[in-house]
Amino acid sequence: MIAMLLHAGLMALVMAAAMGWQMLWALVLGFLISGAIQAAVSHKDMAKLLPDDRWPSIVKASALGAASSSCSYAAAAIARAIVKTGGDFRAAMAFQFASTNLVVELGLILLTLMGWRFMAASWIGGLVMIPIVVGLMRLLMSRRRIATATAVARRDAPGRMEGHAAMDMSVDGPTVLARLLSGKGFTAVAHFFVMDWASLWTDLLLGLAIAGAIGAWVPATVWAHLFLTAPPFAAHPWVGRLAGPLIGPLAAMVTFVCSVGNVPLAAVLWRGGASFGGVIAFIFGDLIVLPLLDIYRRYYGLKAAALMFVAFYLAMALAGLVVEGLFALLHLTPIRNPGAPMAPLFAWDATTWLDLGALAIAAVLGWRFLSTGGPAMLKAMEAPRGRPRPHCAPDSDHEKDGRRP
Repeated sequence: MIAMLLHAGLMALVMAAAMGWQMLWALVLGFLISGAIQAAVSHKDMAKLLPDDRWPSIVKASALGAASSSCSYAAAAIARAIVKTGGDFRAAMAFQFASTNLVVELGLILLTLMGWRFMAASWIGGLVMIPIVVGLMRLLMSRRRIATATAVARRDAPGRMEGHAAMDMSVDGPTVLARLLSGKGFTAVAHFFVMDWASLWTDLLLGLAIAGAIGAWVPATVWAHLFLTAPPFAAHPWVGRLAGPLIGPLAAMVTFVCSVGNVPLAAVLWRGGASFGGVIAFIFGDLIVLPLLDIYRRYYGLKAAALMFVAFYLAMALAGLVVEGLFALLHLTPIRNPGAPMAPLFAWDATTWLDLGALAIAAVLGWRFLSTGGPAMLKAMEAPRGRPRPHCAPDSDHEKDGRRP
């Protein structure tokens, strides 16, 4: 019995490590691109850019979200900062959805673990979700309700990653390339890069650990039954296609894993028999995990949080249905291969060389972070309310490498 348990535990660790190694280079590249975009695009005037919920503002919010961090908690904190400083509530929610569904790193991880069709489906679904959630919030949340939620937001109830939302480390320059090639730009990219890792490492490890355990210990038929693709529903595939997107976000709720950390879990669900639209909706469900729902309650009040949950869930489910139908119409639904072996933990292949190159880049950025006051900035990210937070990394000796004064 003990030998069997040890073997099962070892298999779970090996599976988690294999998925982590496979996605490492994509994470580093995604965080590097995200850091470069955040260094070049300031969040300082975001509220001024999002004064209302008209479609030009929603498009701006989506673009700004796609250029932001993929951490769900940071996205929620930044969205509240937008609301607090006078930005439109619905536009802030569009920003939050884009920040977790249209970012580069999510697409790259889906590409490495699940293939280009999942990457395309995630981005297409994200674009579908944003107008849906804005429309639903226009129906569900009156101006009076939003005014009440905004008043609650200005009370500054604690959440997570508040320091992330408060810091503006973007740089000035005549062109984007000039900003990024400057010493200040290099430092800003390094700080954003490490900050994104610090925001997400717990979710990533938790997601890999849960995915490894589920993949090793839970029979695949469990997921086929949960998503209604097993007999007797296998003879009626339309049942799973319709039910999957409704089930996916609810399954994501109870995993406690958000942002890119739920992609390994999505890969396990797909191998286990979940429908395509159900898996996509599961990936979208990172914004309604239970810890985030509690943060919405603290940020905006119980009634507003309840209405947000309804709007978010319906938008995720409807986007999953749209993706399922669109890809079926275009004959692009991925072909499931449950018998395919997991990628080996280590082999001298393209993934290994990409990972080694990514580790070298991460080492250079980590050195820059440590040598320019980064640890103090990182500590301030989770500083309790009332404690002063630095606007950026410390100045003085590193002024020449600092950010926007």
